[in-house]
Amino acid sequence: MNRIKVVVGAVALALVVLSMSAFIVDERELAIKFRLGKIAEVDYPPGLHFQIPLVNNVRKFDKRIQTLDADPERYLTLEKKNVQVDSFVKWRIGNVETFFKSVGGDIWVANQRLSQVVKDGLRGEFGKRSVQEVISGERDEIMAAITEIAARQAMDFGIDVVDVRIKRVDLPQEVSNSVFRRMEAERDRIAKEFRSEGHEAAERIRAEADRQRTVIVAEATKKSEEMRGEGDAKASETYANAYGKNPEFYAFYRSLSAYETTFQNQGDLLVLEPDSEFFQYFNGKQTP
Repeated sequence: MNRIKVVVGAVALALVVLSMSAFIVDERELAIKFRLGKIAEVDYPPGLHFQIPLVNNVRKFDKRIQTLDADPERYLTLEKKNVQVDSFVKWRIGNVETFFKSVGGDIWVANQRLSQVVKDGLRGEFGKRSVQEVISGERDEIMAAITEIAARQAMDFGIDVVDVRIKRVDLPQEVSNSVFRRMEAERDRIAKEFRSEGHEAAERIRAEADRQRTVIVAEATKKSEEMRGEGDAKASETYANAYGKNPEFYAFYRSLSAYETTFQNQGDLLVLEPDSEFFQYFNGKQTP
């Protein structure tokens, strides 16, 4: 009975020791084995591995690609103008031993170190280019240059930089507002010029129309006067011919014209003798 207890105890102890000795490295992980606090072994392939309990301990790190999404930062261009840059970095652990020694295996610390490297690189690249170049012309060249710079410097932290991407390059808000105000003022100035030119053109058209109206009226008046003169001459000629042919009829016609002119208005008043020559054709009296 005692022997059975001893065997069971020995087996249980062996299982405990085995569980403390074995560890598994996943394909998505990197592992470091320490011996009494010092690095003993690195670069474990995926699979089952063993350690000495109480003497060794193992620490694992994620070897998948990490994303550093930095806050937008301002950088000066070649013309000393501010631009707002939003970027992100794709990276992963390249050398787990160096990574542990440089940043203590802390992802947050690694992001801070890498962020400073990228910022310095962006500051240098933007400082060599104009606003036009960084906004529309050479963004691909900037990203390629920054990726190369960051990858070279990040090796000191055991980090492999996969890519550095610039999401957006904008003018700062106050600069954008200033540009908008200048554009608005320019549009207002152009609109005022167009309105002024329109008013000027309208005045020219109006003056030309008035001039043409005056010319047309003057020509019409001249024409009417000429026609009236011709009519009067014709009438005089007709009257003269009539007088020459029949003086009595001409005198009668002149008297009718005088009557018509005299009694044209109802309020007219004329005091004459009944036997006046004015009424010669009313009382049967005729001029010899």
